[in-house]
Amino acid sequence: MEKKIIHTSNAPEAIGPYSQAVQIGNMLFMSGQIAINPKSGALEMTDIITETHQVMKNILAVLAAAEFDLSHVVKTTIFLSDMNYFQDVNTVYASYFLGSYPARETVAVAGLPKNVNVEISMIAHK
Repeated sequence: MEKKIIHTSNAPEAIGPYSQAVQIGNMLFMSGQIAINPKSGALEMTDIITETHQVMKNILAVLAAAEFDLSHVVKTTIFLSDMNYFQDVNTVYASYFLGSYPARETVAVAGLPKNVNVEISMIAHK
């Protein structure tokens, strides 16, 4: 199977030596997305709800660039700077799915890129 690099200007540019996503056959492996507004380059961190919505918008843009959508997502990982954000992040995250939730883990970590509070990565299949 051929490896295809997925890139879109509708999501933030990678801030390191990685791709926004890689597709192999009918599998899509998305790098972690943070709350960078792709148009301005600024972090959207007014509060954890705003931050999580921006992360999800970036995820939707990468999925669309690969011709996938959230119904194809089978696995997510959520990284939080503080578990006290769990409920708000969970509420925003859940609002993007229509009943069929992917497998997931949520972990608190010592630090995230650009000192954000939430980063989400995904694996999708179609």
